[in-house]
Amino acid sequence: MGDSVYVGNAGKDAALDRGWLLGHFKGVGDPRRSEAVEIKWGVHRRGDARLRWVEGEERTALLVLISGRFRVELPGRSVLLKEQGDYVVWGRGVDHSWCAEEESVVLTVRWPSVPGYAVEGAVSPGSR
Repeated sequence: MGDSVYVGNAGKDAALDRGWLLGHFKGVGDPRRSEAVEIKWGVHRRGDARLRWVEGEERTALLVLISGRFRVELPGRSVLLKEQGDYVVWGRGVDHSWCAEEESVVLTVRWPSVPGYAVEGAVSPGSR
């Protein structure tokens, strides 16, 4: 059973793969490898923001606020997550962007896990 079980810490493991804990990008044989879903533990400094919108999204996403104050921008709508447990879901084809209004921790779940899909260099670091 050891090969099919993984025990870790989201904060520590997230630092190893740009926040992503589970998805197609984990190694073959790793219990965190999944073609069905991706999970990210996002730790953001105040002012962290996407440099550009994600366009042509191919997945459905769920973003849950763990702590802080986090704004998600969607076409024609701005959603402020300010209480622990606040969340937003958007579907395929919905463009989006975001900004951490305070130091924030968010859990993102996306499905399916799409190989080769990434927006590189899309985050501007905030100031402390």
